[in-house]
Amino acid sequence: MSKVFPRVGRRRAAQGAAAGAVVLGLLLWWLLPLGEEPPGGRITFSTGTRAGVYWKYGELLHTEFRKDMPDLRVELTTSAGSQENVKRVATGKADFAIAAADAVATYRLRDRPGAGRLRGVARLYDDYVQLVVPAGSDIRSVADLRGKRVAIGLPDSGVRLIADRVLQAAGLDPEKDITPSSEGIDTGPERLGHEIDAFFWSGGLPTDGLTRLARTSAFRLVPIGADLVAKLHEQGGAARYYRVTSIPESAYPTVQNGSAVPTMAVSNLLITRGDMDPRLTEWVTRTVIESRDGIGAHVHSAQLVDLRTAIYTDPLQLHEGARRYYRSVKP
Repeated sequence: MSKVFPRVGRRRAAQGAAAGAVVLGLLLWWLLPLGEEPPGGRITFSTGTRAGVYWKYGELLHTEFRKDMPDLRVELTTSAGSQENVKRVATGKADFAIAAADAVATYRLRDRPGAGRLRGVARLYDDYVQLVVPAGSDIRSVADLRGKRVAIGLPDSGVRLIADRVLQAAGLDPEKDITPSSEGIDTGPERLGHEIDAFFWSGGLPTDGLTRLARTSAFRLVPIGADLVAKLHEQGGAARYYRVTSIPESAYPTVQNGSAVPTMAVSNLLITRGDMDPRLTEWVTRTVIESRDGIGAHVHSAQLVDLRTAIYTDPLQLHEGARRYYRSVKP
């Protein structure tokens, strides 16, 4: 008998160790849902013009994706902006993109191709509407744009969508009461004061294109008051995504001279389609959230990405992969 008990003890110890390993494995699986091998494959990520925040933010995210998912090939593409990005994702020409909430809502309300396939990944940061004129301009309000040469953004941009609505709220017909041109942030600044009298821009703060302009030319930001935003809200539909705010004096300090400028803002979303792989989307979501501080050191807007608000991707429901990530980090 004395020879049996040690064998039984060793067997029980081995069984106990095996059971412990199973429990530990299950615990790690629960606590570290992304601890498995990173996903690979290939995705297309649509951004914006190279002088805007979408492109710069996308470039830095691209670097973070390579760190977290080395086997994932990411094709970064430029675009006219939000409207084009929404269309690209909805129709399968891009897998992920950044787009303003009003552009997403407009696409859905117009029941454009693939609208029902769109899903949200994260709410990112706000775009600020910036109406730029030369420092010595007589334009003091949106209504003063009557008869002027005004750049209203590229045809498929979010800027064009906003500029048209702001002009209409001010009682101006974008096709008749101004001389419109399709300049964006990439060409508008260099033509200001020569070929155009003003240009609209909607982007994160500060925008590189305007920061560079501030180094060489004096410009001024025209206020967009709460009264205009109220009139926009009366339009209903996608206009409800605009909110009253101010461009802080720190955005372009050499231009604003310590003064904040009233304007309106709209949230940006990272979007994808419902058929995107949940595991890949979960990893993408994690990288976006966890890279905030690193990217924020180079793109100020990225500092505003917040785990507590990222889940609010209205007007889109969250993609299942993004939902998994947010559940995994919920306190």
